[in-house]
Parts: sequence; C-alpha cells; structure tokens
Amino acid sequence: MRYFLLAFTLFLFIDSHSQVNKQPVSVTDMLKIRTAGSVTLTDDGTVAAFTVTSIEPESDSAKWEYKYITQIWMISAEPGASPRQLTFAKEGASQPAWSPDGKQLAFVRTVDSKPQVFILSLAGGEPVQLTKSKYGASSPRWSPDGKQIAFSASVKWKELMNDSLLNPGKKVPAWWTEKPGFAKNEQMIPSSAKPNPDGSLNEVRAYLDMNANDRKATVLNKLNFQSETDISPEMNFNHFFIVNVQPNAAPVPVTHGFYRFSDLEFTPDGKQFILTGDVDSMQHPDRSLESEIFLADGNGLKMLIGKEGMSYNSVVLSHDGKWLALQYNKTGYVSVPSLALMPVNGSEKDMMTISFDRDAGNMVWSKDDQSIYFTAQSNGGVPLYKLDIKSKQVKQLTDVNTGMLSFDIVNNKLVYVQTAVTDPSELYIADGNATNAKRVTDLNSGWLQQRILSIPEKHTFKNSIGLTVEYWVMKPAGYEPGKKYPLLLEIHGGPTAMWGPGELTMWHEYQFFCSKGYGVVYCNPRGSGGYGEKFLRGNINDWGAGPTSDVLTALDKTVAEGWTDTSKLLVTGGSYAGYLVAWIIGHDQRFKAACSQRGVYDLSTFFGEGNAWRLVPNYFGGYPWQPETKALLQRESPVSYVQNIRTPYIIFHGDNDRRTGFVEGEMLYRSLKVLGRPVEYVRHPNATHEITRSGNNRQRIDQMLRTWEFFERWLH
Repeated sequence: MRYFLLAFTLFLFIDSHSQVNKQPVSVTDMLKIRTAGSVTLTDDGTVAAFTVTSIEPESDSAKWEYKYITQIWMISAEPGASPRQLTFAKEGASQPAWSPDGKQLAFVRTVDSKPQVFILSLAGGEPVQLTKSKYGASSPRWSPDGKQIAFSASVKWKELMNDSLLNPGKKVPAWWTEKPGFAKNEQMIPSSAKPNPDGSLNEVRAYLDMNANDRKATVLNKLNFQSETDISPEMNFNHFFIVNVQPNAAPVPVTHGFYRFSDLEFTPDGKQFILTGDVDSMQHPDRSLESEIFLADGNGLKMLIGKEGMSYNSVVLSHDGKWLALQYNKTGYVSVPSLALMPVNGSEKDMMTISFDRDAGNMVWSKDDQSIYFTAQSNGGVPLYKLDIKSKQVKQLTDVNTGMLSFDIVNNKLVYVQTAVTDPSELYIADGNATNAKRVTDLNSGWLQQRILSIPEKHTFKNSIGLTVEYWVMKPAGYEPGKKYPLLLEIHGGPTAMWGPGELTMWHEYQFFCSKGYGVVYCNPRGSGGYGEKFLRGNINDWGAGPTSDVLTALDKTVAEGWTDTSKLLVTGGSYAGYLVAWIIGHDQRFKAACSQRGVYDLSTFFGEGNAWRLVPNYFGGYPWQPETKALLQRESPVSYVQNIRTPYIIFHGDNDRRTGFVEGEMLYRSLKVLGRPVEYVRHPNATHEITRSGNNRQRIDQMLRTWEFFERWLH
C-alpha cells in the first residue's frame, strides 16, 4: 500500500508539473493546424498517397497574411515506414490518383488560373503536365491498362455553343432557355448584325449583347442566378474527357451536349464508362433536380436507372464490373439517401435497398467484391462501416468519438485520416477491420503536446417529441472545482449539420474559448444529420421553437452541474445557427451577449437573396406568395420578433456571401439600430459563406477575436 501511495503521489507530481509547462490554445494556433486528406492506395496496397494542407505566410512582406498550401505526400503501408513529401511547387498539388502499376501518380495543379492534370513518375524527375485544356482538368482517373486518363472539366454556356466536339453541329439546347419572348431559343443563333444603338432591332440587340459581354449589364434569365459569391447569367456544364498518357495528346470528349455529369468510372475492360448525370433534353437544368446512372461507350449513353422525381448518385462499380453500389433519394424532400446495390445488367426492379439510416459516403469495394467499406456521419462522429454483400448486413468498425475523414482499403490494409479531440488530423494505418491502428504522421501532435486541451463529456436527453438528443460539455481549460465560469452555447448550422468529437471544423474554436476561461456546450438538435431520417425531419415547419427547446435544454442541464455563473451565459452560431441565435434572443432574455454569423433572419427575403433558397419550399412546403406558407414564414422568421431583442448582439456577414445573402444581416442590424438596441455589425470584405472554414485566415482570426472581445465587454 505504501508503494502504491508513493507511486500515485509521483504520478500527480509529474502530471501537475507537465500541466504547468503547457500553454492554453491560442487564436494563432489555428495557423499551425495541418490537415491530411485524399488518401489513395496503389492497387497492390503497398503504398499510399495523401494530401497535406497547411497554412503558410503569404509573403515575407505581408506580415499578417496567410495562404493555404496543399501538397502530396506518400508512405509505404509496411510497418515502420515514414511519410515523405512528393510535391513542392508553390502552386501546390491535389487529387492524387495512382496508375494501375503503382509507378506513376496523376494529380491536379493550377496553371494560369485553371486546374490541369500532371504526371509524376516515382522513378524520378519532375512532374510533367499532361493536359492543357482550355476548360481546365480535374478528378483524374486512370484506365485499367494505364494508357489513358479520364478527367472532368467545367464548360461555360458560350464555350459549349461554339465547341464542335462537345456540341456537334453547334446546336442550341432542346430545352427552353427561358428568355421571355423567344420560345424557340432563336436568340442564341449567332447574328451577323453589327452593334448600333441607333440601328435596326437586330443591331440594337447586337449593341445590348456587346454591353452584356463588356459587363456593362448583367442580364438574368435563369432560375439559379446566384453563385457562392455573386450573381451571374453564366451556366456551366460539367463534361468528361479521356486523354492518352503521352506528350501533346489531344483530349477526346466522353460526354456531349447541354447536360451535366458528376461521376465517371471505367469498366474493368476499359471500353465503357459508368456515368452519373442528368440528360433531360426538355427541361432547363436549373429546374431538373433528377440524376440518372448511365453506361457509356462510343455509341452513346444507355440509362441503367433513372426516374422522375428521383436522384441516383454516388455510384461505385465493383471490381468485376457486375454490380453497382449507389445512393438514391427523392428530389425536393428532406431525407437521408438510401444505400442500394444493383446489377449492372439489371434494372430498378433488381435494385436491393440496404437497411442503413445514415448518409453513406466514400464507398470502396473490397478486392474480392464481397464487402463495401464506407463512412457516414453518426452520433457526433464519422465511423467506418463495412457492408457484407452476402448477408446485406452493415457492421460499424470504428467508434463515434472520432471522425474518419478520408480512407482507402486494399486487401487487409486500411489507411485513413482521423480527427479526434486530442488531435485534429493525422494519418493512420490499420488492418482491414480497423484494428491494430498506428499513427504514421506527426502533423499536429508535436505542438499539441505543449497545449492544454479540454475534453468534451457526452450526455443525452429526450426532447419534447420523443427524440434522443446528444450534447457535449467542455469545461474551461484549467478548470478548478468550486469556481464559477461563463458558459458559451455553440449552435451548428445547416440545419442538417452535425457536431461532435469526430467533427473537424469546430476543433480550434471550441479549444480557443475554453482557453479563455469559458465552458462550452453544444448539441445536435432535432433536424441535425447523423441520426436518421426521423430525426432529420424533426424540424419541418419548425425552425425556431423546437430546435430552441433542444439547445436550451442542453444549456439548462449543463448549468445544473453547478459550475456555471448563470449571470454570464453566452450564445453563438453561424448560418442556420445565426438564424437560431436571433430567434432565441427574440424569445429569451437569459444571455449576457450573443453572436450571429452569416445568418438568415427573414425567410421570405432569403428566398430571393440566397442561393440556398430551396430550403424554403423543402422545409415549409411552399413559397412566400402563398397565403399559408407566407403566414408560416412570418411566424418562423426571427425578424418578426426583433422588437423583443435586448441582448447585446454582434452580427457578422461576408460581403460576397450569396448562400444566405448579406442583406439579411443588414436588415437585422438596421432594425435593432432603429430600436436603439446594443448591436454591432461587422462585414468582412470579399468573404464568402465559408469564411470560418476555408476563408482568408486573417479574417478567420478577426472574427473569432471580435466575438471574444465583444463577449468580454459584457462579462466584465
């Protein structure tokens, strides 16, 4: 017993001493985080390639500016191997793809602002540029014999009109372009008229076209006129090409016409392709939400499966070329896609749906075609699953406390990227059952050894409609029993997002606020992904009150633990969560301060402002001009309760955020200013909706610090 007490005392001393030497997570630690991705194994499973994205100084002269750089690394899948970097150019490299013999690696690099495919020989030498496509080249895939590469390219409307290979005969679309007064698309046929503002009708039209081409006017006729950053009359069509792996080879189109294709796979003999896309010749692409699966050869397309009102996607072909793994779901309906198997030579009646109430992704067939491996968001993590083809049963291989962000498996060798609370991103090698895992990179573990981390504690409760809601509590770094601390309620967006210890994007923000002496609580309220379709649809016609009940219940249960200073409660969230923060403080006065980022505050105007406008009919069953829906949107819009907001409030939006529409933030801010409420509005120039995930790093730091500084004004 005496020896035990001595050993325990020594352990406490060592642990206390190590904690003393550690530092809290700082805001600039965000710049140290390196993330791995795009894992791919050679066909024999002996070597893996993967990408590493780091954040580096923009230049020596720009002290506070940082850029993202992605490079390709490789590692032998044998025990004891160390990773080594393969690419070094300042332009970076991404999307690695092994040749069938494992001797060459295709990847994508930007040249003159367009992506192009490069080939790197492992025998030595510099990468060689394979494609010089005027449309760019992405997503390289090798043919089975290693002699060709297929790639995708995004082609603009006007480019497609004049490309005789992609558009033989330079035809106009069969579907109506929706320009009023030109029912047969005759306005698209090139005119010989010269621009003249004082001339004939055709000359005036030529003059107006010239002005549009010179960006003196933006003329909109399409339904989806907003990109992520701007409004645009452009339409783009994704097409696939094949090119011989030899110098100066000319790419040959695999697909044609005014259609969009999203996936391509070679059949085992290399003579055909499995394609995913939509080829509805009579419906405008902005209105057609369906997606079909095709078999393609030199004679055109043969549809394997497709149906009105349905989307078939994420298709993966078995190694023997006999079976398809795919997902399908209804269009215009909030749902979890169904996982299914179908014989290549079969039809819809031969399709077998797998019982699995999650959104499967990254599907990989085993070499013997007896299993399919895939990942899916579930209960706060991203586990790896294995589908047994014979029994049609799904087995979970990893737990929900981590996230498998990218993986590949060949034979009994599994290589994957994992995110965890203790380390945001590292590469691991394990056996085919995801056991005996070993970390093989040191992307972040080195500097993290010197940081104090807060570990989330998981809890659950039943909500008002009988759903089990999970939430996590993180105590402040350096927590001392008996002390009282501020508590920050963090809310996720989507609304179909999911947070948890296996989700990467919030790793740094949570640790930063814990390092500042705050506790953090977050939950996955009704409507979140990762819990099945019933849970996902739990907020239909109810974006406000129901989800508010869930997140505030998580807050209340955390407060009941006894370590929270109830006079110092805070709340923050972005996108849909920006909406929910505004809703909450319009109905509840408990918070000392609040923050909304890039939110939606008036659902009727969001319908016109945001490129995510389909959320309105999908969740509320109609459109703002329909009386029943109009009343519902008014009831569910936070701006309808703006007069009740008295909580000190900071609102963020990016200048180029077209997903939610930046005027949403301006409207809420002005309303509160007119009311004389304590509100501050921050706009980040050129920032998009993705500012906190992949935006300008100086702006990411700015937004986090401004949020903390604003909270501190009201806490102290």
